[in-house]
Amino acid sequence: MALTHLGHDERLPLYQRLREEMLAKIAAGEWLPGEAIPTEAELTRHYGVAVGTVRKAVETLVGEGLLLRVQGRGTFVRRPNFDGSLFRFFRQVDASGQSQVPQSRILSRTQETPDAHVRQALNLTEHDATIRLERLRLMNGRPLFHEQIWLPAAQFGALLDTDLNDFGTLLYPFYEERCGMRVASARETLTVTSADEPLAATLGVSAGSPVVVVERVALGYDRQPLEYRLSRGAADTFRYQVEIC
Repeated sequence: MALTHLGHDERLPLYQRLREEMLAKIAAGEWLPGEAIPTEAELTRHYGVAVGTVRKAVETLVGEGLLLRVQGRGTFVRRPNFDGSLFRFFRQVDASGQSQVPQSRILSRTQETPDAHVRQALNLTEHDATIRLERLRLMNGRPLFHEQIWLPAAQFGALLDTDLNDFGTLLYPFYEERCGMRVASARETLTVTSADEPLAATLGVSAGSPVVVVERVALGYDRQPLEYRLSRGAADTFRYQVEIC
């Protein structure tokens, strides 16, 4: 099969058109997260291109964080650790200093027409509905942060019939299991605000206390938005640490 027979823009370099074809296979679930993709030799034979073209396409996807090379084993579709990213900034150790995984509790689930901000984040029209989840993350029984999560109802309708007790601590594998929707990457924005009375009551802090806000848009392998999430936690549970080399 030659790339010139595909529907990609022929003005693009050959490796870029191959990259788009490979990305389409990941987005369609033909190549699943955690699984190895075909070898360079197999891709070269299948697409009828030079090995250098295959390598450059693969390197591009590795650089974008969508593929992962493992020495001696091959190249795999990468499964990102989004909760690991978020919890770099929030304390998750017990009194002995041992790392802990926060508990999760779904407080509510509704289907609603989102406001303009959520519509823009998810690339929805004013006629599109969303599923809105309200979730609390706790550590040793103490609320760590409160989350509001919006999902396009067209893709996540199966969650409306799912028992709230079935939602796991990690939502992205759950989305994949129940809805076949795979999150590949995300954009996050971090700001600071103050807690209003309802949020203060939820987090167990005083009204007006500083609150860290993490705004996230999660994207599929096709770069289309799948989830908009607003996480808010008390500033005294938050720390920022980065290594500069």
